[in-house]
Amino acid sequence: MLEGGLIGCGFFAINQLHGWREVEGAGISAICDKDERRLAEVGDAFGIQARYTDAAQMLAAESLDFVDIATTVSSHRSLVELAASERVHVICQKPLAESLDDARAMVRAVERTGKVFMVHENFRWQSAIRTVINVVREGTIGTPFFCRASFRSGYDVYSGQPYLAEDERFIIQDLGIHVLDIARALMGDVARLSATTQRINQRIKGEDVATILLSHDSGATSIVDCSYASRRKVETFPETLLEIDGELGSLRLDAGYQLSIQSAEKEQRLNVEPPLLDWAERPWHNIQESVVAIQQDFASCVAGGRQPETSGEDNLGTLALVEAAYISAREGRTVILSEL
Repeated sequence: MLEGGLIGCGFFAINQLHGWREVEGAGISAICDKDERRLAEVGDAFGIQARYTDAAQMLAAESLDFVDIATTVSSHRSLVELAASERVHVICQKPLAESLDDARAMVRAVERTGKVFMVHENFRWQSAIRTVINVVREGTIGTPFFCRASFRSGYDVYSGQPYLAEDERFIIQDLGIHVLDIARALMGDVARLSATTQRINQRIKGEDVATILLSHDSGATSIVDCSYASRRKVETFPETLLEIDGELGSLRLDAGYQLSIQSAEKEQRLNVEPPLLDWAERPWHNIQESVVAIQQDFASCVAGGRQPETSGEDNLGTLALVEAAYISAREGRTVILSEL
């Protein structure tokens, strides 16, 4: 049984703690948070007695196999490098780092230890998205040449995460990073990118609408569009909708988790709604079930001595798209990814 320590007990970390309870072969035996009141509440709720306000003290005192870093991005580099110095496996929340240079340094630090380094890029592990990824990779629609990945909503994300309204980088860094990662998983790495952003909600500091055009190394094209300013009678939060054209067919993942697959041989219509776990709640259940899936993969990678699909190294490609999108939107130009 792998023993883990969770660093950061905030909003999303509660999902991770629930998820670890369902993972085979791994669990959380110690928690860390600077807020003593929150530390006590979370520790009591999950029956965890080993509680620390300092991550270094936790790693020194406990015999841990891995750490799960669920803090905000500004602390990620120091915590990942701390974990590397203690030679433990690492799973870290997105965005991985504040800059590509920081992220590259973090990847190198863990690589030198030979430990597993996963980024908690959980959208790629949602069961509906995973079904689409598998269909594409199996060649059902042939080589894909076009993808549209869309996340448009008017959901009040600020009520649960008020800090999102205070960051000058908002929708691309917090949400778009997930959708960009889905596009990479489906269509491969990106050669060049152009982006526009808007701020519709004037009460926040960052952008809440982004439209991004990706030209992939394969020659394929993707459009990634994200919005937290879209008013809809049927709210689709937190679904990512997909449309993919391939040489042999096409597919659509529509609202309500309805998947349509068309190829020369057949046409399929599938309901790919995720399960509602005992501790989960709608509409978050698609994200919550993906937490279990990604954390189970992490445990399997540690046990099997392999790097995960959403490894630190892989995530450099996604983080580069975020940086390129901000540069493109700010400077009004196409960004060549190899130049970053």
